[in-house]
Amino acid sequence: MSVALLSCVPSALSAFTSIEARVGGTSPRNWRFPANLIATALYFATLPTFADEIPLADRKSGYEFMGRETRAMQDDDTANPGMLSVLDGEALWNRKVGAANKSCADCHHDAGASMKGVATRYPAFSPALGRPIDIEQRINVCRTEQQKASPLPFESKDLLALTAYVARQSRGLPIEVAINERTRPFLEAGRETFYRRQGQLDLACAQCHNDNWSGRIGGSPITQAHPTGYPMYRLEWQSLGSLQRRMRNCIVGMRAEPYAFGAPEYVALELYLMWRARGLKLESPAVRP
Repeated sequence: MSVALLSCVPSALSAFTSIEARVGGTSPRNWRFPANLIATALYFATLPTFADEIPLADRKSGYEFMGRETRAMQDDDTANPGMLSVLDGEALWNRKVGAANKSCADCHHDAGASMKGVATRYPAFSPALGRPIDIEQRINVCRTEQQKASPLPFESKDLLALTAYVARQSRGLPIEVAINERTRPFLEAGRETFYRRQGQLDLACAQCHNDNWSGRIGGSPITQAHPTGYPMYRLEWQSLGSLQRRMRNCIVGMRAEPYAFGAPEYVALELYLMWRARGLKLESPAVRP
């Protein structure tokens, strides 16, 4: 650690201990930064950034880093709190809405058949928009174009429920996003974001999730950041949340300015994270601390 950085640690700890950053969905919450989190972040800022990916054989779902109780909660559908949103999503799937008075089931019929494997392939390229979109955006495209209804707000209960219901149909299937000449530029953009230092703490996603994934920060395990279980129920949130919400948490934790929900930068990063997780099985809805 450089002398200059060492000299700023005491003042940084004093300043950051009481900082509150607003993050999350439509109902923001306060997240306090403990002193040990900032100290660990400052330590990571001095580590070299490695360009190497985690070998496929060494890639692990966040599930493998969880405690026995959390794993048991995820494994039991009667105890998994995310399943309540899945049930809500099933009701929404069959509800007629919009000027077209159509339900999702009117076009896609039985979700168990028509949606099987869909979540493993998103984000996917949209020819109409000329860029990849994630599942939440795909649902809203269907609402506006097919059902003639208003799009659902990001992180809203209904959008999360529908996404969880769709994703649930792919549980246990391997992630397999399509990378081709159309999606490769967006994959590279997402990878650049993952390795780029940003924010007042001068941190990159890769410094935690590639270089130090076997360690801990603030008492919590550092995972490899594979998005195998979204939307997921986080005990910290006491609610279901999207991958974009989790990425916003990390960006705010770096003391950087988060993007707006639905921003192309988030979708590119989602695409890269799903590519990193290729071959791992989808767990939606996962449970995490």
